[in-house]
Amino acid sequence: MIDSFINYLEFEKKSSPHTVSAYRRDLEQFADFVQTSFELQEIEAAQHPEIRAWIIDLVDQGQSSLTVNRKLATLRSFYKFLLRSATIERDPTYKLKSLKNPKKLPEFIQELAIASVLEESNFTDDFAGQRDRLVIEFLYLTGVRLSELIGLRWSDINLAEDQVKVLGKRKKERIIPITRGLKQNIVLYKKVFEERFLNENQSPYFIVSNQGKQSYPMMIYRIVRQYLDAFAQTSKRSPHILRHTFATHLLNKGADLNAVKDLLGHANLAATQVYTHNSLEKLKAVFEQAHPKA
Repeated sequence: MIDSFINYLEFEKKSSPHTVSAYRRDLEQFADFVQTSFELQEIEAAQHPEIRAWIIDLVDQGQSSLTVNRKLATLRSFYKFLLRSATIERDPTYKLKSLKNPKKLPEFIQELAIASVLEESNFTDDFAGQRDRLVIEFLYLTGVRLSELIGLRWSDINLAEDQVKVLGKRKKERIIPITRGLKQNIVLYKKVFEERFLNENQSPYFIVSNQGKQSYPMMIYRIVRQYLDAFAQTSKRSPHILRHTFATHLLNKGADLNAVKDLLGHANLAATQVYTHNSLEKLKAVFEQAHPKA
């Protein structure tokens, strides 16, 4: 039944390959546990006690509450699938509660620091330098995900309308406006891109390697870390922190929460609201510094 569920995720739910892989891994791990600990050959036969025992075992292994809750969410989805297909009569996860997660605000880069990255970094004038600049700028000024940047094609860039079409999770498209400065740098990048690969079959992809091939996660990670290391005082220096920074800076400047949600491609406001905590912290600091009775 695991294979049937995975097919359902891939072809009906249109889940991302990363999500599908994580679900399969969780279910296979649970299957190994119930087979070893309870001699159950099929996880369809597992009940509340077996699932609870697995959760306890994960906690005893030192797994974080976030990880445990993700694995529990996998089981919930799996058993709901079995319930809908009449494979089981009752959902064994029904009474299980998620573990409490410690509240952790997403890290972001301060405005002066990100300005220093963009203005003071030694970006060279050749193809690689202009590409690296554009990677940093594009992630920060559009808030796109790493996978979205990698999948972006030249045909998705509409310079006449100052916008870019992004294909997000579950193949959902959204339109993101681009700033005048970003547009100018895209034009410069396009010029060196065409000069660099003049006599070759040019890739349709927007961000490519020095060999003209589609970019890949580790390549983007290396570019971001190289330039953030010199200026960003954060423990994380990943492409995703630029997405956090994009959202936080917009909200700090008074952007509408629903508008930020749409720009980020979130399915609901709950995912976006985590960034409001950073904005509230800034408001609190201003209040305590400025109010005579604070």
